[in-house]
Formats: sequence, structure tokens, C-alpha cells
Amino acid sequence: MASSCRRPEHMAPPEIFYNEEEAKKYSQNSRMIEIQSQMSERAVELLNLPEDQSCFLLDVGCGSGLSGDYLSEEGHYWVGVDISTAMLNVALDRDVEGDLVLRDMGEGMPFRAGTFDGCISISALQWLCNADKKTHSPPKRLYTFFSTLYSSLARGARAVFQIYPENSEQLELITSQAMKAGFSGGMVVDYPNSTKAKKFFLCLFAGVSANLPKGLGTETVERGVPNQIQFTGQRSRFKNMKGTSAKKGKDWILEKKERRRRQGREVRADTKYTARQRRPHF
Repeated sequence: MASSCRRPEHMAPPEIFYNEEEAKKYSQNSRMIEIQSQMSERAVELLNLPEDQSCFLLDVGCGSGLSGDYLSEEGHYWVGVDISTAMLNVALDRDVEGDLVLRDMGEGMPFRAGTFDGCISISALQWLCNADKKTHSPPKRLYTFFSTLYSSLARGARAVFQIYPENSEQLELITSQAMKAGFSGGMVVDYPNSTKAKKFFLCLFAGVSANLPKGLGTETVERGVPNQIQFTGQRSRFKNMKGTSAKKGKDWILEKKERRRRQGREVRADTKYTARQRRPHF
């Protein structure tokens, strides 16, 4: 899974991290544009939309509209939602074809029931797993997002999220709230044996269960390395999606303390990683 070192969601809230300087990269960096386009193409493929038919899609965390560009090229209509004003301004400057909405997805999707034929999201969902404010509860914000998304989708529609999970606990948090909101589905892992090419796609089904698509590169999957995990009515365990859990390790503890300090919360100095005076033995 993605390393916890220098993860963007640990550096600042999204509306601050994605400032004007960062937003420009999404319209000027050719490598970033190429990766975004490839992941968008894969997400749309996993939506399994009807062939030769224009659909009305939702792009959550649309940013500068790079994913929307691919949707437009495929003949679809779309609405993009993002929390960063700077990113949406870049999208406006680029004159994207979709409609844009400034919105914190943790506060829910403000659309009528059954509006969309599908939803994609590239590298955005993991941001909801962090509490950037004292009032933020990641489980509650995830549930609010998933429940309102569920209602905004047509029955039988799919939602596909490309994510960079930090650890297995984060995957369980995300999927448990999606299930609670009514979704079925599971995780599709492309190229599970590759450190660089591995990609996680959370595929959710609204109202109608379906067979989970297979991950790419599965013809060379090693034994014990799953390329998909499906959930329906029970919580799925993701212990084998990575090695040992990063949770409760030294780096995880120190990072958690630092996040609490940034939020103005009290942090205990005495932990098992604090140097302690040993009691002498007689």
C-alpha cells in the first residue's frame, strides 16, 4: 500500500494543500496528466456503462477536471465536485465541459435521488479518513458521503473509487461505512505483485449486486496475493492486502500525535516510545 511518509492528506487539509501552486501541476505536469487519464479510463471501464450511450456521471474530487476531460472524450456528461477553490479555478480556466460544484464531500452530496448513472473518483476518498478539525469524525463523514451518494445514484449504477489506502484498517473503515450506507461490491486490485503499478479500485454497486470485476495483471498473481475482495453483508478483512499493519508502529504513533497537535488537542508526552528511566534492580 501507499507509504505513510509525506502523504498529502497528512500535510494539510485538502482545501489548503491544493493551493494555486499545487493546482497548476495538474494542468502543466505531463506525467501527472497521463497518470490521471489512465486511472480515469480504468475507473470508467469498471463502471461497466452501456456501450454507445451517453451517461450522466458524477466525478468526486474532480480537481482541475482531468478526469472530466476523459469523460467528455467518451461522450458522457458530468458534474464535478471538489473542496479546493484553486483546483476548480484551474478547471474553469481550462474551460472543461462539465458543471462544477464547490463542496466538502464529507458533508454529503447535494443532488436529487437517482440523478446519476455512475460515479468515479480518483485519489480523493482517502482524505475522508483524516480528522482535520475537532468536529470531524471520519466514520460519520464517510457514512454521510456514502449514504447521500447512494441516494443520488440510479438503482443498478456503480461508483468506482481509485484510492491510495494507508493500511488495512483504513480499508476496513471505508468499506464498513459503504456497506452501512447500502452498497455492495468490493476492492479490485490491478497488478497486485507490482510495487509501482499496483492500484486499488473500490467498486460499489447501488441497489443491485453484481460479480466483482477482475484486476489487471491477474494472470501472474502469486498465491496468497488477492486481486479482489468482495463484500456483501459482512465486514471484509484486508489483512492480506499488504504486509504487517502500519497501525500502532512507531511512525504511526508519532504521526498521530503530530496530527493531534495541529488540531490543538492535548497530547500525552509519556508513550512507549518516550525514553524512560529504568527502575534499578536490587
